[in-house]
Amino acid sequence: MRFKRFLQTVPMKLWLILTAVVLFAFFSNDFGLVDIQKTAIILAAGIDKTDEGFSVTAQIAVPKGSDRTTGGTSSVEIQAEGETVSDCISLIFSKTGWVPKLVFCDLIVLGEDAVKEEDIISHLNYFLRNDYMPDSCLLAVCEGKAGELISSTSAIDDASSLAIEKLFSEAAVKSGRVLTNTLKDFAIDYYGVSKCSYLPYVRMEEQEGGQNDSQTAAGGSGSSGGSGGSGGEKQQIYSAEQTALFKEGRMVGLLPQEQTLALSLLEGNVFTGTFNAKDGTMPVTLTVVRNEGGVKLDSAHAPKAELSLSVTVRLCCRGVTAPVEDIASDSVSPKILESAKKTLTGYVQTLWDMGKESGCDIFGLTRMLYRSSLKKYEEWKDVLLSAVTPVIETEVLSMK
Repeated sequence: MRFKRFLQTVPMKLWLILTAVVLFAFFSNDFGLVDIQKTAIILAAGIDKTDEGFSVTAQIAVPKGSDRTTGGTSSVEIQAEGETVSDCISLIFSKTGWVPKLVFCDLIVLGEDAVKEEDIISHLNYFLRNDYMPDSCLLAVCEGKAGELISSTSAIDDASSLAIEKLFSEAAVKSGRVLTNTLKDFAIDYYGVSKCSYLPYVRMEEQEGGQNDSQTAAGGSGSSGGSGGSGGEKQQIYSAEQTALFKEGRMVGLLPQEQTLALSLLEGNVFTGTFNAKDGTMPVTLTVVRNEGGVKLDSAHAPKAELSLSVTVRLCCRGVTAPVEDIASDSVSPKILESAKKTLTGYVQTLWDMGKESGCDIFGLTRMLYRSSLKKYEEWKDVLLSAVTPVIETEVLSMK
């Protein structure tokens, strides 16, 4: 009541002054919007090690025209070297006059040579401390130099980073052909008790018969499809079916595609993924339509790991001519199911052997032991991978 009486006593002139002040403050603010003319929006970063420190190649978004024929996302790559990653980012600012923004950075690629020689947390320290860096930023390792990968011309998309990110789509993960990891999750694994993790391993390959090849053959000099390149640049395609294993921040092994699939199946992530089996001596391809998997650690006595996976499959393809009644059926014969079970069991066994040989706790057994019993953890933590006995249970069912 008193407040209403107070409002009625305030002069109209004062209300007008207050309204003008509020409107001025509101419309003079930039509302946190990014000035594209003054900002370097970093889409991806490639990090390599040098004798003096680090080399960072940043892929910066450059807007194209607004009409239908020229619209899209183009990019330029700026490379800088310094004693720390922060020095490199600062030099990019000095070279371009654009303030680097990492809020849209969705990909960090590390060169293979760097991750084998030293702890890669030194490469990621700047990004982990940056408040504007998204936790969901994807991490990957590449064959050769990361700068060369980021600066390559993609045959698939306007920017190489966008083409690489397509490899890590939800559909690709569900196929079981790629395992992804993020900045946040890798740091959690690194600072956890196991100190082990994994990253997708990216390769690039020159696209034969691409747009640039045809233009060169015709004597043309057309522009490249992406990355702001010229017609002389070779277009590349990318793959990430292998998985790099890390222990204490160093790359200690490389899983081939079969073991990448096995780990995906154990995590229960696969849907519509395919793998090959045998019908006698003839090859067949099976599609996974349902997948359950898990890893358990029994530490009641001597530690024992239980690796279990269950898949329901349908017949996708034969490598030989088949009658029409066979093509019309999705069911899988007991002979093929037995072959598939043997194949998947072999993949899991090889995966276990590679983890044990590299000393990388792929399955998180150390973390399980730490959570279940601190006493057992102190007893077994240094010899767990070499002492634990694996029990592999595989079930393959036919879709009805």
